[in-house]
Formats: sequence, structure tokens, C-alpha cells
Amino acid sequence: MISTKGRYAIRVMLDLAENDTGSYIPLKDVAARQGISKKYLEIIVKDMVAGGLLIGASGKGGGYRLVRKPEEYSVGEVIELMEGPLATVACLADGAVPCPRAEECETLPLWAEYDKLTHDFFFGKHISDLIRKDDSK
Repeated sequence: MISTKGRYAIRVMLDLAENDTGSYIPLKDVAARQGISKKYLEIIVKDMVAGGLLIGASGKGGGYRLVRKPEEYSVGEVIELMEGPLATVACLADGAVPCPRAEECETLPLWAEYDKLTHDFFFGKHISDLIRKDDSK
């Protein structure tokens, strides 16, 4: 299950992309538009800055902005930064100790297929894919 931390991180990325003017965007503005506590967003964006997704500046004119273009961020990388690996079972996680039962495990192909579907889905979607298109322009 993807927690609010992961879901809100995607919303922050999307908000910053949709409201990009080339300047830093104050977190209070993101919080107001998204209806999320600024205090909770501070925790989230701290991890996003540390993970290289955002850049932040403090003081007058400060706030946050994307490091790259929206089309260069996969939804999967945002989720994995905030939630950890998307592996459904421990034996398929990156760096997992090889399972001694892998050769005879009848369910391993099921989990491997599910993991591939999940990975391909989230890593195949980009922040730019989520941006609302205004057809009235």
C-alpha cells in the first residue's frame, strides 16, 4: 500500500510542475492549493530534497522547485524514494538474500510477474503525464 507520504510527494511534484514560473514556489502555497498541512509537507519535501528530486531555498523568495523537467521524473522514482522498494515479496527486493526455496517455489513466477507489472506501470508514468491539460486555451 502506498502511504500518504508517497501520494502527497507525487502531488507536490505535480503542483510544482503545474505552477512553475522559473522561481521558487513557497511551500505554504503548495500546502494551500493541495489542502495538505504545511508541517507535514515540510517532512516530505525534506526527503525529496535529500533524494535529489527538488531543490529548496530559504528566505525571501525561497521555496521549492523541480531539479529536472516534469517529463524526466517517473512516478516510480518518486514512490520508491518516499516508500522504499516496490517489491511485493522480500525475495524479489533489490539486494535480497537468495531464497533457498526459489528453485521449487511455485508462487515465485506469480510474484515476479506482479512486480514487473507494478514496476513497468509506475516507471512508465511521468509527472508530465499527470499535468492537467487546459483545453480552453
